[in-house]
Amino acid sequence: MSGHSKWSTIKRKKGKLDAQRGKIFTRVIKEIMVAAREGGGDPTGNARLRTAVASAKAVNMPAANIERAIKKGTGELPGAQYEESAYEGYGPNGVAIYVEVLTDNKNRTTSEVRHIFAKYGGNLGANGCVAWLFDPKGVVTVPKDAVSEDRLFEVVLEAGAEDVSGDVDDSFEIITPLSEMETVARALGEASIPVSSAEAARIPQTMVMLEEEDAVKLMRLLEALEDLDDVQKVYSNFDVSKETMDHLREE
Repeated sequence: MSGHSKWSTIKRKKGKLDAQRGKIFTRVIKEIMVAAREGGGDPTGNARLRTAVASAKAVNMPAANIERAIKKGTGELPGAQYEESAYEGYGPNGVAIYVEVLTDNKNRTTSEVRHIFAKYGGNLGANGCVAWLFDPKGVVTVPKDAVSEDRLFEVVLEAGAEDVSGDVDDSFEIITPLSEMETVARALGEASIPVSSAEAARIPQTMVMLEEEDAVKLMRLLEALEDLDDVQKVYSNFDVSKETMDHLREE
């Protein structure tokens, strides 16, 4: 779980999430469109759409934007047709990198992803080369100032969660089986504990410890990938020491 949390922590500390709010909106809209296209426009009977809409609300997306994205997905309004795909490869010291994309031009996206891997010292690999290192999970985040850790554990473990992490500065991350993510989020709501986000994620099984120089190189690669318009999420199985983490967060 460390790789997921470490990257989240560094991004939050650097203000990267706020700086990329426009791109976050674009990525959430794409996810809503694909979810609506595949499962229909009613969130009640479409779990993926419910999760996407919850993510949109968590970043304060206007309701009109959400409704428009749903209608584009169902074909009620014109919109691009996005295809899901994934790219896998390696960074410094053999760190695994898994990239999820939604694109309307796969040739363009493949070219861009390959270029970023090569530019920042990584290697784009074949499909399946690192996917097995990451377990699909649900990740629910809760503001730390909203609940004590003991109370949070009590609520979410009873609802089916697997673990709770406090690695992210301002939030608790609750790890769940994908099948239990909605149940956990609902239990939090019933306990009057606010949910910041709930989304599917890939949690690394094993970690690769990096020294600061390699960690900086990897961060540049991960940031460049995330800056691509078609990229939805980037996962990596790296870890760093507390001293390196503190230094990276201050840069």
